[in-house]
Amino acid sequence: MAKAATDIRSLARSHTESALKVLAGIMNEPEAPPAARVAAANSLLDRGWGKPTQPVSGDPDGAPLVITWQR
Repeated sequence: MAKAATDIRSLARSHTESALKVLAGIMNEPEAPPAARVAAANSLLDRGWGKPTQPVSGDPDGAPLVITWQR
């Protein structure tokens, strides 16, 4: 990974505690729009527990579908 990307990641992570406090504040603010409260709650859950897995559906007996794109 490029050094710049590592520096950016480190800088962003240094704001974790503040960001979580802001998200929790929005989630707990009764006057905040419901959509903002839900988004903040989802963000907190995703960061604390990870995003929920997405089931993959399709024909279990069929071969995978391969899509190619040509210009």
